[in-house]
Amino acid sequence: DVQLQASGGGLVQAGGSLSLSCVVSGVTPDGSAIAWFRQAPEKEREGIACISVADQTTYYSDSVKGRFAISADNAKNTVSLQMNAMKPEDTAVYYCAAAGTLGATIVRSFAAGTLGFSGRLFESWGQETQVTVSS
Repeated sequence: DVQLQASGGGLVQAGGSLSLSCVVSGVTPDGSAIAWFRQAPEKEREGIACISVADQTTYYSDSVKGRFAISADNAKNTVSLQMNAMKPEDTAVYYCAAAGTLGATIVRSFAAGTLGFSGRLFESWGQETQVTVSS
């Protein structure tokens, strides 16, 4: 079974930084993609960052590009999300999710605009972690 364990949420002031971690087990390293999603109150879930575990290809939504960085440490089975220059609008519950196959294809398709960054592509989800950015 695929399991994801997210951690690292908390309270940070605007302009500050926070790092989230997602420990992943049960996926095939060569084929998987790991993504971070978030959902703010009364808003739809938003995909914000994704990485292909096999080749480290990444993709970011416009809302976080240039501020957030996703990385994978395959030796530790961990995917991290470094969040910098945070804004109050980054306040949300954050989730990590895994697509078990075709990870590199999925991420490249996001970047090419031929596939929307949808949660429906990710079959396994970790628990939420709250991130709050104060103004």
